[in-house]
Amino acid sequence: MRTAFNDFFYEKRGIYGVLHVMILLLSLFLIVDISIDTFNNIPFISQTSYLKTQFWICMFFIADFILEFFLSKDKIHYLQTHFLFLLVSIPYLNIINYYDFTFSAEVTYFLRFIPLVRSGWALAIVVGWLTSNRASGLFVSYLTMLLAMVYFSSLIFFVIEQKVNPEVKDYNDALWWAFMDVTTVGSNIIAITPTGRILSVLLAALGMMMFPIFTVYVTSLVQSANKKKEDYYNFIIDSNIISISNFLSKLTTKYNIEDIEIDNESIDDVILKLYEDYEL
Repeated sequence: MRTAFNDFFYEKRGIYGVLHVMILLLSLFLIVDISIDTFNNIPFISQTSYLKTQFWICMFFIADFILEFFLSKDKIHYLQTHFLFLLVSIPYLNIINYYDFTFSAEVTYFLRFIPLVRSGWALAIVVGWLTSNRASGLFVSYLTMLLAMVYFSSLIFFVIEQKVNPEVKDYNDALWWAFMDVTTVGSNIIAITPTGRILSVLLAALGMMMFPIFTVYVTSLVQSANKKKEDYYNFIIDSNIISISNFLSKLTTKYNIEDIEIDNESIDDVILKLYEDYEL
């Protein structure tokens, strides 16, 4: 039986569709893992289970990059446009842990989010395949990544500000700060650390970028609705003209009436003309 699932994965996108969906699922697993560790204050760098999990997920990202590289027709162009995804797929935490490099807790926590950059591109591609037009795809992709950025920023803000900022008592305060900042309204919580201030500026900039994209999306919806309405009216008019033509054809045959032009006349005008000229 033909389904949208088969059409998407096997007929239209093939192996690329499967790979990008798997990247999204693995990235979602990483997000859940990071969230659990953050809320429970678990020192993830000392967890061999988490390091192994992220290592194999990064290996899958690298394997995906290599596979798509060999499948691409223009390999030089692929490297130029996708080399960043290879860089963010490197398991930096495993390298740091293996060579016993020492960084601050904030830096090592931030490094956990680097592989998720790869999932952002996969999300944009999958959403573009599943949406009906480019404007909808752009809006849904940007909205999803914006919400993800708000969530990640709230986690980072919570970790780095909780110990030094008396206004950040729990994660709910960090989440409230992130949503208020992205709407450019601002909140009563002011960042103290340099990282927190950078996140404040970044979220406000992303929030301001949302308004023109939303305007484009709404305009696209209105234009699409108007086009459907116009096509419907044209269909009704064409159907009425065909019906009237058939009706007049029968009349001309039965009453020996000359042909009547109806291109620019309504059905009421045609019937009135028949009654006046031929006294039907």
